[in-house]
Amino acid sequence: MNLQISGHHLEVTPALRAYMTHKLDRIRRHFDKLIDVTALLTVDKLNQKAEVTLSVPGARIHAEAIDADLYAAIDELVDKLDRQVLKHKAKIRDHHHEAAKRLEIEEI
Repeated sequence: MNLQISGHHLEVTPALRAYMTHKLDRIRRHFDKLIDVTALLTVDKLNQKAEVTLSVPGARIHAEAIDADLYAAIDELVDKLDRQVLKHKAKIRDHHHEAAKRLEIEEI
């Protein structure tokens, strides 16, 4: 997995990098076939914004979260990504079994 973390109007400190890496490990637990992860952390006056784009086989998953605290925005972002990755994983799993289900119904 290639991880790229960058900041816009913000210096990405080792603490932020470690926190983001630790949180993204949760995504990797559910779906270990991540190809590329690009994260962008942004500061706009009072709003802190975190964006992530995941490249997985067959799809690109994007999520963003805005909060007053950057760490809270990262937490919210990871929750959104987790739901999207689980949904994508379910689609992949269901898609492969759909043809077999149709064959069983036609044989009956």
